[in-house]
Amino acid sequence: MQYFLIVYRLVIAFWVGGAALFTFILTPTLFKNLDRDRAGEIVGILFPGYFRWELACGVIALTCLMLARGRHTTASAVIIIAMLAVTSLQAFVIEPKAAAIKKEIPSFVTTPADHPMRKQFRKLHGISAVSNLGVIGGGIALIILL
Repeated sequence: MQYFLIVYRLVIAFWVGGAALFTFILTPTLFKNLDRDRAGEIVGILFPGYFRWELACGVIALTCLMLARGRHTTASAVIIIAMLAVTSLQAFVIEPKAAAIKKEIPSFVTTPADHPMRKQFRKLHGISAVSNLGVIGGGIALIILL
């Protein structure tokens, strides 16, 4: 049982740390140092792996939590399930739609911000960004519950 708690803690740390690193370090660095089109291309390449990582961490964390049955199991399980739901929405709905819209925009550098496709992309990006912050917030709550 103790081993499951150790793995649970590690996976939560990997999940939240990975999300924070991607959100607050990697992505801003790319957009600061590359033109918007190139940075967006790289981030677009990384997204599928990023979401698979988050989903894998969530499934492993939930499994370990259920096997360990430690303190705050119910509250933690609810948070993990919510985080998995949000991540699934991002991975299987928002990101594919955003990628399809992105293909319709020749360049984010030269296409006007008020272009209809840019507006659709911006809306999906906003939903995704808020969702990502929600996942990070959920992870922080899980760490506090440890």
